[in-house]
Amino acid sequence: MDFHPTDGRPMSDSEAAAEAKRIIEENFRPEPPVRHFPTSFRDHSPVPAYGDAPPVCQDDRRIVPAWAAGIAVASLGVGAGVTGIGCGAWLVLQGLASVTLTGVLMVTLPFAGLAMAAAAIGGAISRARSAVTKNIYEGPVTHTTEINNHSTTRGMFFARTRNDIHS
Repeated sequence: MDFHPTDGRPMSDSEAAAEAKRIIEENFRPEPPVRHFPTSFRDHSPVPAYGDAPPVCQDDRRIVPAWAAGIAVASLGVGAGVTGIGCGAWLVLQGLASVTLTGVLMVTLPFAGLAMAAAAIGGAISRARSAVTKNIYEGPVTHTTEINNHSTTRGMFFARTRNDIHS
């Protein structure tokens, strides 16, 4: 039998059930989760008069999506690559800006090498294609040494000459 908490008399069944329900709800009631969103941090510790301030633990719990981290890393890589290409172009253009005989020779040297290699390959191909042929002519051969030459010139300022050679 339960006793009343205020006056010590015995409780009825309905009073005991109501008191039990109140105690259970009070002690076992699920509380809504408390969401903590710190928007700033203020350190109230005193600042020393001189020297470095002591370190203060500042937890960083930002959540970055994987795609955002990937884009950030890729953009850093692209930026570094473009910077390298730009530096290389700058160096080449600086070298071309100071035109000296040595600079011109250094710039044209690869082109001269390519031209020389192309000429050597072309010569080798033409020699390989030209086969040794023996021409054998059969039949009478006539040799005419008489040439009938007829030349005509017309015009005063813009003259035109026509040569007709008949053998």
